[in-house]
Amino acid sequence: MNAHSLNRDDKAEPVMQRPITPDWLNELAGFCARLRYDDLPEAVVARTLQVIADCVAAIAAGAQEPEVIALAGRMTPIDQPAGAAIIGAGRSGAAAQAAFLNGTAGTMLELDEGNQFARGHPGIHVVPAVLAAAGRTRASGRDVIAAVALGYEIGARIGIASKLRITMHPHGTWGTIGAAVAIAWLNRRDAAAMIETINVASSLGLSTSRRTMLEGGTVRNSFAGFSNQIGLMVDDLVAAGFTGEADGLGTVYGTVIAESWQPGLMVEVLGQRWEIARNYFKRHACCRYNHGALDALARIVAAEGGRIAPETIARIDVATYVWAAQLAGQEPHNMLAAKFSLPFSIATTIVHGAATVEAFRESARLEPVIRDLARRVFVREDADATAKLPGLRPATVSVSLTDGRVLQAQALTNRGDAEDPYSPTEIREKFFDLATPVWGEPHAAAILAAIDALPQAGDLAALDRLLAAAPNTTNGRSS
Repeated sequence: MNAHSLNRDDKAEPVMQRPITPDWLNELAGFCARLRYDDLPEAVVARTLQVIADCVAAIAAGAQEPEVIALAGRMTPIDQPAGAAIIGAGRSGAAAQAAFLNGTAGTMLELDEGNQFARGHPGIHVVPAVLAAAGRTRASGRDVIAAVALGYEIGARIGIASKLRITMHPHGTWGTIGAAVAIAWLNRRDAAAMIETINVASSLGLSTSRRTMLEGGTVRNSFAGFSNQIGLMVDDLVAAGFTGEADGLGTVYGTVIAESWQPGLMVEVLGQRWEIARNYFKRHACCRYNHGALDALARIVAAEGGRIAPETIARIDVATYVWAAQLAGQEPHNMLAAKFSLPFSIATTIVHGAATVEAFRESARLEPVIRDLARRVFVREDADATAKLPGLRPATVSVSLTDGRVLQAQALTNRGDAEDPYSPTEIREKFFDLATPVWGEPHAAAILAAIDALPQAGDLAALDRLLAAAPNTTNGRSS
């Protein structure tokens, strides 16, 4: 039992005096306050630029969804004075509005990057807040890069050091602290203020439910938006004199929302191993837990000449790790639930040829051929696969055909993971796949060029103008 565990009666222990700040938190805060752009390895800078671009593309594409369009209209009138870019919406707003809307849009299509070791999505919890705050903090491009890399690092390390309760959804939890640290860094807070920032932000994560994603509750898409918005507010709270616990992380992640807390991991090889440099990118437009099975399926289909007719399939069996096995529902009731259904993901991929954005839309969800095939996909947990987490994400797919043949393939990890990364060309292609339907290729190319040029940018004004541009109504779903 660690120092933060509750007693056997589950009653909070009395606090006779304020505890001292733990040594690891002093070390962490000092690192945050001292960090400068020049401390970042070249590979970390390059990956941070890729993460920023990936988030921007995911946000822009997600901003075209009806719920986000309606929400942006309600929150930010089109004639509102200029502010931070609400990406893909053709408008600007106050920093808090932009951070919230962009964080929400970025998770709508399940295409934002993530980190397998943190078991979550650090980038989309940090990038919107940093972009929204860049103007008012007069941040340079290098400042933005450093703030994103640092916020990502702190959020991801909390995910690594803790094991959230099985009922918790990681969105909206430790990402709030990552966003808050990034904003504190942009405001050049010292080590003492960094400690307070971490402690205050620790108390402001959401009580997220994993069932929201399984049931298709789209409120789940707002969790990252709230983390970005709250991350901005934390700096104002701390600057105004608000305080937190002496060790908020230890309390919240040691006794409240997590089953274990290893604070030593917060500072292990700090500044030597950067979590953003071992992230993953996604190409399949669905929950990452599906990806290993979809990668294995792709090998089966390729071996059969590029297509398997649905009517020739008797059944499909998937043996995979515990989290993926949880996505066994065969009758998703909306797009989000479809993205968290392994049977539907496999069925729609077979019919459409790939797990694209369109393959999960309502028309695909209601397609009789896909629905019928999804009912013939069965998922179970493989204990050996679970034992290989988090480094590997195994899945074995067996396709039983009506002619008696059984086609089988296994994936040990997901394409795009640190062990099997996408090439820079593939990551760039994904950016254009998402951004071109929103703005057209020339404008999308200008945005990517501006992001690539951030190390030389004195401010973010040019990029912000590009991001605030209206969608091109002659392209894709913006029409």
